[in-house]
Amino acid sequence: MSGIAAVVFDLDGVIIDTEGVWEEVRRGYVAEHGRAFLPDSQQRMMGMSTGEWSRHLSQEVGVGRTPQEVADDVLGRMAQRYAGALPLIPGAVAAVRRLGERFPLALASSSARILIDQVLATAGLTDAFRVTLSTEEVDRGKPAPDVYLAAARRLGLAPGDCAAVEDSSNGLRAAAAAGLAVVAVPHGGYPPAPDALALASLVVDDLDDLTAEAIAKLR
Repeated sequence: MSGIAAVVFDLDGVIIDTEGVWEEVRRGYVAEHGRAFLPDSQQRMMGMSTGEWSRHLSQEVGVGRTPQEVADDVLGRMAQRYAGALPLIPGAVAAVRRLGERFPLALASSSARILIDQVLATAGLTDAFRVTLSTEEVDRGKPAPDVYLAAARRLGLAPGDCAAVEDSSNGLRAAAAAGLAVVAVPHGGYPPAPDALALASLVVDDLDDLTAEAIAKLR
């Protein structure tokens, strides 16, 4: 097996600190419709595609709106939040640029395409990624491997020649299931489950520690 030839970044929780924003917006939306999250709703929705989490809120939580209506409502609120202030994680832009000097980069995100494009444009990172993918554009969201397999394919590489940078349980599981080398950057407020974290070949607590040299040693 050759060394790492490309790096695939997650977006939410790695480049932007939005897990809390997603939770706040979706909890507020559900409450407005007289419902409440199920005990496992938050963990389950981390990594789900737009179609998957909107169905969860529509059908399992029971907000009384169709999945498409739920998606439109929630994504509109998220776009408004991003336009007001983009919560970049400290060191994220520098880490992307640093790794991009050595590796071709891809982005594999559970966010909708409209949010991905807005975030990258606002952060000045549109040119940093050779490939960007939303789980909307594949059959299944994380923890299924689909988005990572598609990212590697579009990069023209075998999954095993790529490294994934992830924070959530479902993201770590998706990258590992696809066969990528897994780098975990655990989120302090939403830490991954121990079994998911154990899938990582490298764990870094700070994006400043995410270096090309560290990535290159993974294979």
